[in-house]
Order: sequence, then C-alpha cells, then structure tokens
Amino acid sequence: MIPLGTHSDQAICADRVFDGERMLGDRAVVLRGGHIVDVTAEPPADVPLVRLPAGAVLAPGFIDCQINGGGGVLLNDDPSVAGIARIAAAHRRGGTTALLPTLITDTRPAIRAAIAGIAAAIQAGVPGILGIHLEGPFLSPQRIGIHDPSRLAEFGPGDAELLTSLGEHGLTLVTLAPEQVPPGAVADLVARGARVCAGHTADTGAAIRAAMAEGLTGFTHLFNAMSQIGPRETGAVGVALSEAGTFAGIIADGHHVGDDQLRLALRLKGSERLMLVSDAMPPVGDTRADASFTLFGRRIVRTGDRLTGEDGTLAGAAITMAEAVRHMSTRGGASLAEALAMASLTPARFLGLDTRLGRIAPGFAADLVALSADRAVLGTWIGGEQAV
Repeated sequence: MIPLGTHSDQAICADRVFDGERMLGDRAVVLRGGHIVDVTAEPPADVPLVRLPAGAVLAPGFIDCQINGGGGVLLNDDPSVAGIARIAAAHRRGGTTALLPTLITDTRPAIRAAIAGIAAAIQAGVPGILGIHLEGPFLSPQRIGIHDPSRLAEFGPGDAELLTSLGEHGLTLVTLAPEQVPPGAVADLVARGARVCAGHTADTGAAIRAAMAEGLTGFTHLFNAMSQIGPRETGAVGVALSEAGTFAGIIADGHHVGDDQLRLALRLKGSERLMLVSDAMPPVGDTRADASFTLFGRRIVRTGDRLTGEDGTLAGAAITMAEAVRHMSTRGGASLAEALAMASLTPARFLGLDTRLGRIAPGFAADLVALSADRAVLGTWIGGEQAV
C-alpha cells in the first residue's frame, strides 16, 4: 500500500479512469466536500494533486451485496457496532467502499439483533454500511449448502415486518426460496421497501416466476445452491439467465463457479445485470496463521482461498472484491471495464443507488478505489477521505 492523499479536497490523477461505463485516459478526478466535482484532462491548480503510479486505474469504489464476515468476525456471531466496523474495514482493504453485511440463516432473535446492530452502525457512522442482507431462514432444505438446517423456518405472521424492520435506516435485501414462502409474501416484503432475491431454491421455475410477478428482482450467488437447467426444467439458473430484467450475483473465485460458466453468464446477462459478490467469510482480512473458524458448531477450514466444512461443502469464500475483479477480467471472459462495472455500477443499479454511487462523475459520492496495473488495491476513499 502506498501513501496517498487523505484530504477530501484534492485531485487524483491517473493514467486510466474508469467512470462506471468507459475507460478514460489520463484524467484528474477532482474531489470537494465528499463528492466528485470534475473529471478533467487538465489538473486544477487550487487543490492538492495526488498522482497514481504508472499504469494504475482509478475506479468507482466496489459495492458488495453479500459479505458474511471479515477481519475474523462473522456477522451472526458479532452484530455489534465494533464487529460490523471490523468487517467493513477488512473489506475496504480489498476495494469495497459500500456493503451489505449478510446474516446467514439464523433464528428470529438473531435477525432482530443483526438488524439492531446494523442500525446502530449506520447511526454511528461506520463507513460504507448500506444496510443488511438477510440470507435465510426461508430456504429450501434441499439446497441448504453450508447453512444450518435446524435454523430454517416457515414464513409466518410478523415475518415480513421483522425482516424489514431496519426501515429507513438503511437498505434491506432478503434472499429466500420462493417455494418456501406463501403467495403474497414477496409482494409484502417489496411493499415494505425490501429487495428480494431467489437463492437456496429447489424450484424448477414456476414459483420463481410467480415471485418475480410480485417484485423479486435478483438471484443470489448464481449457479450455487439452486436448481439447475434440465432438459425440460428451466430451474433457477435458467430463469436467471433467460430473464433479461433480473440481476444476479456471482462468486468469481475459481471454486464456486467454473470459468466457462462465468463466461456463459456474462454473455447471456451482460455486465449491466451480472454483478460480482464476494460471499466473504471471517478469514478475509484476518492475518492469523490459522484462520479457520466455527459456523454453528461446524469447523470451517481454509485452504488457500477455499473454505469448506469438514465434509468438503463450500462454506462461503475467502476473496475480496478486487480479487473477484481480477479473476473475472483474467479468466472469466470480461474486459477490465466490464469487471469493474460488475463490482460498482451494476450493484448500484440493483440497489437503486446509481444516482450517487457506482460512477466517477460530477455530483457522485467520492467513493473510489485505485488499482495497480496488476489489479492490486493501492487505496480506497469513502466520501473523499482515504480509507486504506
């Protein structure tokens, strides 16, 4: 990590600037008052200048919709302000400037505690916290993955109110299996302000399409823990790839999804609808030699950047968004510009934040990431203040 400017009023000069849609050459991005005020070929003289190394690229800060943990912390285990701050700090070092901490399938009291913790973290000003992602507990027992089957639940009275109780404090994303909730449940969640994704679902297509009619707009970790395309069954994967209006998160870590499948998904959905997620677990940003951890009593082992239970089941990921961008742009068939968009503007669009996040343009928040020529993170800024 090299020292960069820390003051919110400055101009950051880079050989390449990705503005969210296009790669621009030799630009200065002028920051003032926490926002971008200009993108120019002529650096201004009235603010401090920061020159990035040769070959570096300045891009919109990454937005990760699925972070279970980081810095040795799992949200389920520690939904305190301090725990959430550690998770966010660990991922800032990987280029993520905005995130949805994600609660894995858990009890209703745990859901309440996590939502309360996220609300407190936002109120306390923890940088980058957008809201919460609740992944479960209304999932298919047939597609449970590493989640604890004993904590699955039936959707009942009061659950829509509980899941959306963060309210106006922040964004709420809910992942559920459409076949596991009653008709009208998705519509109720959407009416209360939540975004809803299909995930951990065994449905062959009918329930997912019915949920889409009620407002479901996305798919959680495409290809993983969901029904696949069959000779006559569309499956969750088929619906996600064939419905152009939906978004899909995908884990580009070399373990969850094969490189050919990454290329296929990109070709069918495009970088405008396919977005990178880390699905990160506590080992990300954890410097301990033994970064194994326990998930609901099951020991999770890290081997390189692969996390598994002792039975070999994948248990989330151990990558940053910068590493996902690198994989997608070197092995997943995407250009660097496409991969950067999948990590910034596309999730901003999915979350309805694309009028203030995901672009380098006047009026947008000065949330930025600087990457070296080999895609290593040089620095990040949130609201114009250096965060790494």
